[in-house]
Amino acid sequence: MDLMKIATFNINGIKARIQALTDWLNEAQPDVALLQEIKSVDENFPRAHFEDMGYQVETHGQKSFNGVAILSKLPLEDISRGLPGDDSDEQARWIEATVIGKRPIRVCGLYLPNGNPAPGPKYDYKLDWMRRLKTRAEALMAAEEPALMAGDYNIIPQLEDAAKPEAWTQDALFLPQSRAAFRDVVNLGFTEAFRSLHPAPGHYSFWDYQAGSWQRNNGIRIDHFLLTPSCADLLQACEIDSAIRGRDKPSDHVPVWITLDA
Repeated sequence: MDLMKIATFNINGIKARIQALTDWLNEAQPDVALLQEIKSVDENFPRAHFEDMGYQVETHGQKSFNGVAILSKLPLEDISRGLPGDDSDEQARWIEATVIGKRPIRVCGLYLPNGNPAPGPKYDYKLDWMRRLKTRAEALMAAEEPALMAGDYNIIPQLEDAAKPEAWTQDALFLPQSRAAFRDVVNLGFTEAFRSLHPAPGHYSFWDYQAGSWQRNNGIRIDHFLLTPSCADLLQACEIDSAIRGRDKPSDHVPVWITLDA
């Protein structure tokens, strides 16, 4: 069975993390990697480095902040940048393309706003962005084709997705409105890939740099794959490469990946 391996990885700065990302790509060998927080304008992204590794590179960058990218060893078609619904939004948080494997898969890479401090304008922006996300998600469902939305959602969906949920009760990542907005998207008919295969608690994708969070496994799970029904039918595996967090100069996130029969 030929499987397509798709990963999401918030790298927290391509300049700082190019070696860590390169090492992981060489080991994990994803066909497609959706990156968040590249923190680079398009023209400064080290495109040639990843092209030499066999990846097609598509970026939607922004100076010093945000920024998303797709690295793909498979052909990409119909690439678009920016989440529809607000032409005034200048933050680079969304990129999508169709990956041409055994069957085409529409992949959307996202970096959802953090939203802190809440309440406030940053939280209002987060909730508005999530309303636009739901509209795009509805269109993906209506197309009835294999599609996924993956990335750093900055959402802790459930109590078991935090080692210490009580520490997050006032945080934009865990506020009831945030979690409800996430459920509104999932309830359109998406499968949350990791939770569908791993119902037990204790799995995290982010550990803060502060206060020995990694050493104490004080993590949260905020990097997610949402799959349309025809994409979920192809799902074979979903795992978190948590050991990457213990390496030199790590991102505070680790890669999450799926394999599809595609």
